[in-house]
Amino acid sequence: MDFGITKAIDILTNKLQGWLESLTAMLPNFVVAVIILLIFFFLAKMAKAVFNKLFEKFYDKSAVQNLFSTIVYISVLLIGLIISLNILHLKQTVTSLLAGAGIIGLALGFAFQDITANFISGIMIAIRKPIQVGDIIEVHDYMGEVEEINLRVTVVKTFQGLHVIIPNKEVFQSPLINYTKTDERRIDLEVGVSYGDDLEKAKKVALEAVNELPFLINDREVNLFYTGFGDSSINFVLHLWVRYPEPSFLESRSMAIMAVKKAFDENDITIPFPIRTLDFGIKGGETLSDMKMHINSKNGGVKQTQ
Repeated sequence: MDFGITKAIDILTNKLQGWLESLTAMLPNFVVAVIILLIFFFLAKMAKAVFNKLFEKFYDKSAVQNLFSTIVYISVLLIGLIISLNILHLKQTVTSLLAGAGIIGLALGFAFQDITANFISGIMIAIRKPIQVGDIIEVHDYMGEVEEINLRVTVVKTFQGLHVIIPNKEVFQSPLINYTKTDERRIDLEVGVSYGDDLEKAKKVALEAVNELPFLINDREVNLFYTGFGDSSINFVLHLWVRYPEPSFLESRSMAIMAVKKAFDENDITIPFPIRTLDFGIKGGETLSDMKMHINSKNGGVKQTQ
């Protein structure tokens, strides 16, 4: 029994002595590794500060700035950690860490691919700036003013007062109309005149009416084109260019409609109502006056008979 205890103590003593020798041998490397890690810690802070100053000269998005500066900071720290582990002869640990990080990153990429897509799209929107806060845009049948753009979603307030939260992936990848990017817009005003009116006269009156509007762009010609024969009218379209956003597009179009209607009324030009012909005959052609009427004296109803 005593022999077994003595043997166990000897084994433990030898093991501890071996660990102590290894620790003593590794102590200089350990000190160097810690020093290198501290150096890279300060280098990471410096790199982050320099990056922030450079980034502010080109972009004013604090969220994107913080994101990239954090990436730079962590990258420098990781470089220092890898060098420190190599000094400690822990190459296998470095390889395992890199492999593990790759596997975890791949798994997270598949699990959160929509979030990742929105996140990357938010970064691209911040860098390329296709839209900005205050712009009037239309995307996915939603039209309104951009109130907020963050790294995941874009918030649009519609003209009906509703707040629509649109994922950045949809904003970046879908067709998007930014009405604020241009200061000129064309109004396509569709009108119809009676078949009995003089088309040359109607064209002249309509052009004179809209040319008097104060908000038209002077170097843009107003055009009128007849487009076809309608059910009850001959249709035409007016093309007129206005400044945007002052006055508003809706206000400009409303004033143009009122001007054309007023001019047509003053010149006895008719904008006809839709006309429908009622056919009471089986084969057609029988008029209402030719049909016999039967009056029901009990309830005052009228019944049409042949």
